[in-house]
Amino acid sequence: MKTSDFNYDLPEELIAQDPLEDRSASRLMHLDRITGEVEHRHFREVLEYLRPGDCLVVNDTKVIPARLYGRKVGTDAAIEILLLKRKDHDIWETLVKPGKKCKPGTVISFGEGILTGEVLDVVEEGNRLIQFHYEGIFEEILDQLGEMPLPPYITHKLQDKNRYQTVYAKHEGSAAAPTAGLHFTRELLKQVEEMGVKIAHVTLHVGLGTFRPVKVEDVAEHHMHSEFYVVEEDQAKLINDTKAAGHRVIAVGTTSCRTLESAATKDGVLKAGSGWTEIFIYPGFQFQIIDGLITNFHLPESTLMMLVSALAGKEHIMSAYAEAVKERYRFFSFGDAMMIV
Repeated sequence: MKTSDFNYDLPEELIAQDPLEDRSASRLMHLDRITGEVEHRHFREVLEYLRPGDCLVVNDTKVIPARLYGRKVGTDAAIEILLLKRKDHDIWETLVKPGKKCKPGTVISFGEGILTGEVLDVVEEGNRLIQFHYEGIFEEILDQLGEMPLPPYITHKLQDKNRYQTVYAKHEGSAAAPTAGLHFTRELLKQVEEMGVKIAHVTLHVGLGTFRPVKVEDVAEHHMHSEFYVVEEDQAKLINDTKAAGHRVIAVGTTSCRTLESAATKDGVLKAGSGWTEIFIYPGFQFQIIDGLITNFHLPESTLMMLVSALAGKEHIMSAYAEAVKERYRFFSFGDAMMIV
């Protein structure tokens, strides 16, 4: 299976640069994963595709303002840092630009010295381990100095940081938003629950792998970056009870999907726990937990295109994407949604 099999033509003007004023006003394409038939709706009409007894599973991770701009102490050279993973209390794995100016021992100052970071080591793929020094609470300093780490295809400045957070974001740790959840408002979630649909929460802190292209031609040779996930005992029970009763489990976003399938046994039971996952879902994968998926429209040749193709079939997905381009859907993080059931 080739990476190029998941390519499609996307006019640049269809890449959404700004979030809609009303989260639930985005469009929704419903894709029947068996027949490949599509229907065009608005996201607030997602209720029409849900049934009492279903369980929606959301990822309640919270994006941190992980992009920092600083100066190299001694030369005053401009340095940009993206926080990726907290390795220890004040030591983070980071992506640094330009990396060649940041050898071990380099000290970087942020916000006139409110925060400083010392490069400790160069690790996998040229990432840097940086130890930060500061007075006070790191998260508060980060909120003051940091910017939301928007994907590189978004060139507009985000006016409101909260629009790159879901309304149920709770546990800080992501370098990118679980964007399928951005379409839900509190009011819409209340309507979902009132119709007898349960909402379960899992956590997966989204890392750099979200932005990384697949560089190998043979899909099976691609290596996913590890991401940390948590499934609480009561949430696992809620999801397992849903399946045992013959109802559907629908993941909100590919990150929720990857969490559920990472924590599943071969018998289709969700295990509570936490850990790091490198799960790579592509056609041929046997899903153990999910019956459906709410997701956005993804980049050509991306691992997320491969994931949705595993669920609905590559032919159905490529046909649906061609239809989305034809109908002028908005693509990627701030774009429209697709529901696959």
